[in-house]
Amino acid sequence: MSRTVRQFWIRTPGQGEIVTSPLGPRETGDVLVRALYSGISRGTEALVFRGEVPPSQHKVMRAPFQEGDFPGPVKYGYSSVGEVLEAPEEPVPSLVGRQVFCLHPHQDLYQVPSRAVLVLPDGLPAERAVLAANMETALNAVWDARPTVGDRIVVIGGGVVGLLVAWLCKQIPASRVSLVDVDPSRDEVARRLGIEFSDDTPAGADADIVFHASGNPEGLEAALSAAGVEGTVIELSWYGTRSVPLALGEAFHSRRLTLRSSQVGRIPVDRAPRWDHSRRLGVALHLLRDERLDVLISGETDFDTLPEMMARLAENGRGVLCHRIRYAQP
Repeated sequence: MSRTVRQFWIRTPGQGEIVTSPLGPRETGDVLVRALYSGISRGTEALVFRGEVPPSQHKVMRAPFQEGDFPGPVKYGYSSVGEVLEAPEEPVPSLVGRQVFCLHPHQDLYQVPSRAVLVLPDGLPAERAVLAANMETALNAVWDARPTVGDRIVVIGGGVVGLLVAWLCKQIPASRVSLVDVDPSRDEVARRLGIEFSDDTPAGADADIVFHASGNPEGLEAALSAAGVEGTVIELSWYGTRSVPLALGEAFHSRRLTLRSSQVGRIPVDRAPRWDHSRRLGVALHLLRDERLDVLISGETDFDTLPEMMARLAENGRGVLCHRIRYAQP
């Protein structure tokens, strides 16, 4: 039976469209997935939409099942939740009818190898599972930082990843976690997650670990100022083509600070022998079963509106956390 699919493409920087194309025959070992929801990873996807991926990073920044090349035309995205319509006879029990997460661009129907999907655990609704890629990023950052019992931890930047990092660290016994964001609307979200909030870097923070996830160079300077002697700053923000000036002539050397990047594409070296991306994604999905995390979904619109919505978020995403895309159901 001939099928057509609808896909979101960035035609040129700042211009997106939904296109229709034929779906080829299902290959042996593939599953056919009908999308239910996808999530917009606003920070990275906004940079991609604006055409701000540096040429040196074109290969590194390719998403699974991406088509086209930066800056465009390109089909990009990596947070899709759907229902399996067709699947190989193996494994048993069949995947048909199961809800799954897949690192796939925004598209209403797609075929991928069965190993590319993970079945949602019991207790995790499809609507919340769109946060899985963000949770993976936050989990990887916590692994990179290695916080422990009693640590003083500051998170600069209250977007989805920053909030998830703070939420994970808050569960470490006797830890003291503060979230900092210039947007006062983040106060209510942090409170609902049980996280202390401030709109300015706490005076005398003397933090053991600081996570920076604001996406702004000023936030990174604030992160360095919040770290105590021998403290570690984990940089989660990705700046694309922007340059980031830093005042390293201040107390950076005298306090012997460590500035470390964290990128979800690589598992920390001490875990790599026993962990792969599939196992890490499984843990991220398990962590999302907490219904309090629904507060991280700030809005939802239909797939048809995605070109206009992406343009709006790329221009000004203030107040937006995870924006969820809803696909039409038969």
